Amino acid sequence: MKKNLLIICLSLAVVMMYACSKDDFTESEPEETEQADPDPEIPEDSGDTDDDDLNPNSQSISYENAVLIAFSSNDASVTNPFENNGVTVENDNGHIVITSTVSGSELNYVLSGIIADGSVKIYGEEKFGLVLNGVGITNPNGAAINIQNKKKGTVTLVDKTNNRLIDGSTYTYTDGEDMKATFFSEGNVEIGGNGTLEIRGKNKHGLCTDGALTITGGTINIKEAASDGIHTNDEITISGGTLTIRSVGDGIESESKKVPISITGGDINIITTGEKGHAIKTKYNVEIESTGKIEITTYGAASKGIKPTGDITIRKGDITVNSAGDAIWDTDEQDTSSAAGIKCDGNFLMEDGTLTLLSAGKGGKGINADGTLIINGGTVTVTTTGDQYVYNSSYDTAAKAIKSDGNLTINGGNIKIRTSKTEAEGLESKSTLTITGGEIDIVAYDDAINATTHIQIDGGNIYCNSTTNDAIDSNGTLTVTGGVIVAAGASQPEGGFDCDNSRFTITGGTLIGIGGATSSPTAAYCTQRSLVFNSSTSNIQYIRIESTSGGQEVLTFKLPKTYSSRMTMLFSSPSLAANTGYTIYTGGSISGGTDFHGFYTGATYAKGTSAGTFTTGSATGSVSTVGTSQGGGGR
Repeated sequence: MKKNLLIICLSLAVVMMYACSKDDFTESEPEETEQADPDPEIPEDSGDTDDDDLNPNSQSISYENAVLIAFSSNDASVTNPFENNGVTVENDNGHIVITSTVSGSELNYVLSGIIADGSVKIYGEEKFGLVLNGVGITNPNGAAINIQNKKKGTVTLVDKTNNRLIDGSTYTYTDGEDMKATFFSEGNVEIGGNGTLEIRGKNKHGLCTDGALTITGGTINIKEAASDGIHTNDEITISGGTLTIRSVGDGIESESKKVPISITGGDINIITTGEKGHAIKTKYNVEIESTGKIEITTYGAASKGIKPTGDITIRKGDITVNSAGDAIWDTDEQDTSSAAGIKCDGNFLMEDGTLTLLSAGKGGKGINADGTLIINGGTVTVTTTGDQYVYNSSYDTAAKAIKSDGNLTINGGNIKIRTSKTEAEGLESKSTLTITGGEIDIVAYDDAINATTHIQIDGGNIYCNSTTNDAIDSNGTLTVTGGVIVAAGASQPEGGFDCDNSRFTITGGTLIGIGGATSSPTAAYCTQRSLVFNSSTSNIQYIRIESTSGGQEVLTFKLPKTYSSRMTMLFSSPSLAANTGYTIYTGGSISGGTDFHGFYTGATYAKGTSAGTFTTGSATGSVSTVGTSQGGGGR
């Protein structure tokens, strides 16, 4: 029995060895397209968490001109040195009303202790200080802190203290007075210090001022807001601290039409959950030149990460925006409204910094500017994973990575774009698109680069790859004067370069465009020679072009993707000399060297099969053709 078992095992081993040996000699077919990385995902909203017990950790402090209010479970003790000098303090079981008629000096109101049914209201005509020294106030019927003084209030979060403010879901109002938030002020507010402040806004906003708001320090956690986390009628300036906001409405909103939201420092984290719940919103401009981090996630339909009515300027900062919401039909605008990482009604300008955007909803946008869009430097990474949003047969919207209705210009920086669903384009201008420099890497489902009027490329290293359409597509004219461009379009009739039947000018640069077709350079306007190579050979992986006499290299190229039927390549380079014969090889192998998305320099090429020869013309703009075109592309 053991002998038979041994024979069976040996037989199986021989069969397996033969199978493995046979697999070793089987060549794998080349992939139709390059392997794509899996789409990134935005985590589901984890929801809010319950409050922990508050440890106020009140400190022993000393302030001049101070009124002390120490809360207990159902009352408060008051120390008022100005009782007979213009300051009255009313105490109704822990509901405190401070009225000051003192002029010429700033008073400090120092709060400490915890109360479950209390509040603080402040009246006055002078600037004042509000010192939170480990205080927890819950007001079931209104704001926890209600400042009716229209002068500036300076709020200090005492070092090492924990402070908490909670309002009620319904308010009992006083005639003639606003009360729109857990922490509300009629005047300007400046918050600083090194302590912590937690705010829960169950009725409307978390923190609201009818004046301006400045945050210079402290750890502020607006843990809940039924509407906006922060809402002001005037400017907002953030220069330090740690700010965390979770809101149904907008995270930070300024209604100022004259002064921008300015962020120069501090770490900011914003989550919004409601429809059109924008993280940072203003009726004017947003200016960011920050040493801190800004992290934003919007979950609601049609919500934007940063949404000014005016302009956005980013000079420095580390900014991440995730937008998860789908587009909607906006009944007020009678149009579709998409979620977006950044949406400005004016102009967008980026000088430096790091900007990372992920839009996962249907019709979602990365950067969407109604005006001009300029990137001069920095690192911009945009990914869209959402499909097309269709409202009806007349209205739909697709995902876009970077889009401007005006001119779009890239002068520098590192740009990386990925789109993966129906009609999702990479870089799009509804007017003129200009690239003068930078490192640009685009893989898009639809056009990688698209412009309505004109595309001008004067420099930069550009890689663009379209899954289903053209790599570079101008609906008007196209001009290239410099740079290195590797453009991979889809199969026929799409191509690497497409400008319909409009003028295609090449006066410099290295251009490699592959696809099923191509627009041919307009020779009369060109000062650099070009080649259009048409091949019916399937799955070409390598192309080499060298002079027939002497074997001088002008191109060594590994295609970033292969084509199952036919392929057309447009190649233009200053290396193409006049009246010179060249041989095109396909196949073979490449080793060593450096490459830019398959465009090799300094590599060793083992020759494949000759695919044709051509001789350049004497004219500087001459276009040579090898093989027969099946149409597509433009002139």
